[in-house]
Amino acid sequence: MTDARRPLVAGNWKMNGLTADGVALAKGVAAHAADAAAEVAVCPPFTLIGAIGGAIGSGAVVLGAQDCHTASSGAHTGDVSAAMLADAGCGMVIVGHSERRTDHGEDDALVRAKAEAVQAHGMTAIVCIGETEAERDGGQTLDVVTGQLAGSLPDGSDAANTVVAYEPVWAIGTGRTPTNDEVQEVHAAIRQALAGRFGDDVADAMRILYGGSMKPGNAAELVALADVDGGLIGGASLKTEDFAAIIDACG
Repeated sequence: MTDARRPLVAGNWKMNGLTADGVALAKGVAAHAADAAAEVAVCPPFTLIGAIGGAIGSGAVVLGAQDCHTASSGAHTGDVSAAMLADAGCGMVIVGHSERRTDHGEDDALVRAKAEAVQAHGMTAIVCIGETEAERDGGQTLDVVTGQLAGSLPDGSDAANTVVAYEPVWAIGTGRTPTNDEVQEVHAAIRQALAGRFGDDVADAMRILYGGSMKPGNAAELVALADVDGGLIGGASLKTEDFAAIIDACG
């Protein structure tokens, strides 16, 4: 992390939370984020977006979502569009999370189209990329990650409308993390690829989050790495105390 990029801590609640607990969690996060140096976002499930938006108000926490459809409207039963999310007050949307890529067969082209939809409606796309354990063991990490980056980011991406989240698939929710040197190597390769495509100015300004089991005990050392600009937090974002500790570590 450098002073040129404000760190971002984004909580991905995944398929967790009912109204009462979600509102209580959001209020706790909002109270802590009021004095935070880092930017803070929460991405609840679709059913809670309205309630969480009301709980956090227009203060220090950005309301986000976990996915969207590529179209603004239409005959897409069960889907939610970027236009609807923007209308509901969202400022960020996660696209391409490994669980979407694995569980729903989403490829880079679809992730790119979703990111384009997010950007077109004035929101920031948090674009997720990352390798499996087999790919890492096979020495393919950098090729896989930079390939996904190339395929998943729209041409108009910049620091205002895009955040990249590197999430080694084998580390999500497992408690395992790569070494600090391995994390920095991948983040540096991502930034180099961004520079090659978008130029140094965009690459230097765009935030790259780490998203594989960041928790209170390792957040400070991860965010101290030169090219780690915060975290996309899963399980730890569901506990106010843990999420607050990560916010503090990233500030």
